[in-house]
Amino acid sequence: MSESARFWDWIADRYAKQPVPDAAAYQHKLDVTRQYFTPDMQVLEFGCGTGTTAISHAPHVAQIRAIDVSPKMLDIARQKAAAAGVSNVRFEQSSIDALAAADASFDVVMGHSILHLLRDKDAAIAKVHRLLKPGGVFITSTTCAGDSPKLRAIGFVLSIGSRLGLLPYLSVFTEKDLHASLTRAGFDIAHRWQPKPNSAVFIVAKKPADP
Repeated sequence: MSESARFWDWIADRYAKQPVPDAAAYQHKLDVTRQYFTPDMQVLEFGCGTGTTAISHAPHVAQIRAIDVSPKMLDIARQKAAAAGVSNVRFEQSSIDALAAADASFDVVMGHSILHLLRDKDAAIAKVHRLLKPGGVFITSTTCAGDSPKLRAIGFVLSIGSRLGLLPYLSVFTEKDLHASLTRAGFDIAHRWQPKPNSAVFIVAKKPADP
């Protein structure tokens, strides 16, 4: 098991009990996301955590494949799905880089609160682009720590803790960097929203349809 998986296993129970920090902003993101859904869609969520978002979206699509590196997080997600009567979400232990899936498999890919925890966001974004069907969308909510002196300092502390195997890794980049990564991979930015300064940036990036 990776150090990252051990950390998230360790905090899984406490994480699951925490309320959503900004319920209104979270609901807005759910509402915007559903504008891109149709009932026949195949969806992937990576870094799904305890499954709240996947379970919330399940009634609006055909199938969601939800992955995370933490077995404990996934156990909680499966329990929540069963309690909610949700049967069209498949929870699996995997990282995005290790995920086995054919190119052009998904209509929508979601990656929330995860890109800034990856050591190679560009590789993850490039893989998401490959996994999407032409015209598909990548929906992400991402902390851009490089835009905030306070968050940059937190990133420095986390980098030390990460090397010691005590804390998760935090990649420090700006929103401009994130936009550049998305456009380099071939995405067009279809929607951008930030509820307040220094909060996570919510982006819908579209893979161009075939000519």
